[in-house]
Amino acid sequence: MDLGKDLVAASATPLVLAILAEGESYGYAIIKRVSELSDGHLHWSDGMLYPVLHRLERHGLVASKWGSSESGRRRKYYRLTKEGRTQLEAERKRWQIVDETLHRIWMKACHT
Repeated sequence: MDLGKDLVAASATPLVLAILAEGESYGYAIIKRVSELSDGHLHWSDGMLYPVLHRLERHGLVASKWGSSESGRRRKYYRLTKEGRTQLEAERKRWQIVDETLHRIWMKACHT
C-alpha cells in the first residue's frame, strides 16, 4: 500500500523523535526501525532521513556525535535532547488528536 509522500513526510519528525527516545542510534538503524515498526509499509531512504535529522539537530531537538561501528568505520550517532523529548510529547498529542478525529468520523461513516 502506498502511503503517499505527504503522509510519509508528515510522520517523519515524530517517528525519528520516538525512535531516538528508545536510545541513541544512527541513520541506517533508524531506517531499519521505521521499516520494522511499519511492517514494511514505510520505506525511507538516506535522502529522506538525513534532511530530517539535520533539521532536528539545527533546532536543538537532536544531538549527534561521531563514533565507530563494530567494523571500525566512523558512524554518526544521534540522540534525543531534553528539548527533543518535549517536542516528542507535543507531537504525540497532535497525532493522537488526528487519530481520534479520524476514528470518530470513520466509525460514524460505518454506521450510516
